[in-house]
Amino acid sequence: MNTEVEAIERVVAAYQRHQNDPESFLALHIDQTVVVNIAGRRVLGRERLGEAMRAALASPLAHVRTTLDIEDIRFPLPDVALVSAVKNVFDEREEAGGLPSTGAYTMLLVKQDGEWRVTLAQTTPRPSAQRSAVTPSTAPSS
Repeated sequence: MNTEVEAIERVVAAYQRHQNDPESFLALHIDQTVVVNIAGRRVLGRERLGEAMRAALASPLAHVRTTLDIEDIRFPLPDVALVSAVKNVFDEREEAGGLPSTGAYTMLLVKQDGEWRVTLAQTTPRPSAQRSAVTPSTAPSS
């Protein structure tokens, strides 16, 4: 397997593993990161992401966990990776509801000092029945 793909898979696994550990989670991002959550809230910059994450973990949102299933990894440039995934949402709050159970998840990573870091992460809510929306590339007909 491609070592760059394996490196990206490790970052995505760490992203998921550290979702309740702000310091480790934030270390996976560049300073100018942009994150759009499943509710549509856009957070600009790693510092603000840390503030938003700490506030969420101090609220009932701490009982919402997610997993990511990678569907595709592409390299539009050698030091840029585009990850398409399904985000699975497990809302374990006492008064659960309001969050979709899945989302289309897109991550843009850049390689800085030999390490892959998240520069953009966005979740687009999906209807429950729609598992995957990846459409394979097709070659143009001649």
